[in-house]
Amino acid sequence: MARRPEHQAPPEVFYNEDEAKKYTQNSRMIDIQVQMTERAMELLVLPEDTSCYLLDLGCGSGLSGSVLEDQGHVWVGCDISSAMLNVAKDREVEGDLVLSDLGEGMPFRAGAFDGAISISALQWLCNADKTSHNPAKRLYKFFSTLFACLSRTARAVFQFYPENSAQIELVTSQAMRAGFFGGLVVDYPHSTKAKKFFLVLMTGGDVPLPSALGEDGEENQVAVSKRQKLNKLRNGKSIKKSRDWILEKKERRRRQGRSVREDTKYTGRPRSSRF
Repeated sequence: MARRPEHQAPPEVFYNEDEAKKYTQNSRMIDIQVQMTERAMELLVLPEDTSCYLLDLGCGSGLSGSVLEDQGHVWVGCDISSAMLNVAKDREVEGDLVLSDLGEGMPFRAGAFDGAISISALQWLCNADKTSHNPAKRLYKFFSTLFACLSRTARAVFQFYPENSAQIELVTSQAMRAGFFGGLVVDYPHSTKAKKFFLVLMTGGDVPLPSALGEDGEENQVAVSKRQKLNKLRNGKSIKKSRDWILEKKERRRRQGRSVREDTKYTGRPRSSRF
């Protein structure tokens, strides 16, 4: 099995000149990038026939920015790879480009943007590429400064590749801590190839998530708010070491006749107790 790119090197190292050119010249990668950007734009739910000012986070060589241009929007792209941004400049994209480490925060004025998208970049922030890196702190710094530079009616949509359920909780918990509402939209959850995760975040309050794509009209959403943590995934399994995971583990041991510690206010009450 091929190693995930974020496990091979930091993004500014992995996406060197050769990799940046290869990424931009690969017709399959271009098609996938365009499709995911178009889907992210659907989930962003922007006003019709209106040109908006948007952020493209982890913009790379500007493939997703080109989709924003085609839809009539003005955009600013941020990326940590200077090689990727150089390719974007060579392509003469219309967006403004900023060399930026997302984990160090967004350098923009308050309320500047009408929305933000990100394609295949968020999972890189879950790694500690330097001894000074703390993924939870970097994610919080990123989300809190992103929240500040978005208008109070804006959304941010992230297509990303979570490695496991713990990584999903890490990302969502820091986003909610920073002030966002929203949750996961999982398109085609039963398909190995077509399955895609989109984190849909809202600044203006807790409103219903957009419908996910799936077979027979099935909806695949996991809502998250400041009052509700993501303790279960769509497949019904609890996140390891979450409250639900602990309770399920204790219940299995009880059924096996094994000794189990009493439940506490942190891990639930005995079944006979009244709420």
